[in-house]
Amino acid sequence: MNWFQRFGVKFRSGLRTFMTGRYGTDKLNMVILGAGLIACLLSMFIRFPLINLLLTLLSYVLMGWAIFRSLSRNVYKRYRENSRYLNFLNRFKDKEHRYFSCPRCRQAVRVPKGKGKIAISCPKCKEKFIKKT
Repeated sequence: MNWFQRFGVKFRSGLRTFMTGRYGTDKLNMVILGAGLIACLLSMFIRFPLINLLLTLLSYVLMGWAIFRSLSRNVYKRYRENSRYLNFLNRFKDKEHRYFSCPRCRQAVRVPKGKGKIAISCPKCKEKFIKKT
C-alpha cells in the first residue's frame, strides 16, 4: 500500500469519525441547497447591483443553513423539520383530500374533497366542527 492509499484510508476514517452523531443530509437539505444554487446562478446573470447583492447574500445564507443542518448534532430536531417539510409537500400532491386543523388542539385532519359541508370529528380530542370540502 503506497502513501496515497494510506492517506485515503486515514482521511475516510477521520471523516467517518467527524460525522458520527451528526445529522447528514435529507430532502429538505437538498431543496435548500438547490435554492441556494439557483440564487447564486441568478446573481451571476442579473446586472442590477442591489438585486445582485441580495441574491448573493441569499445564496450564502441558504448554503450556510444547509451546511449547519448537515453538521448538526441535534438529530431529532432536524428529523422533525424534514418530516414537517415532507408532510407539507404531500398536501400539495394529494388531490383527493382536504386538510383542516382542529380548532381546539390543532391536530391535522384529512377529509375527502367534494363532499360539501360535513361535520368533522377530530381523532385526537373528539371535537366536532363543520367545514366545506
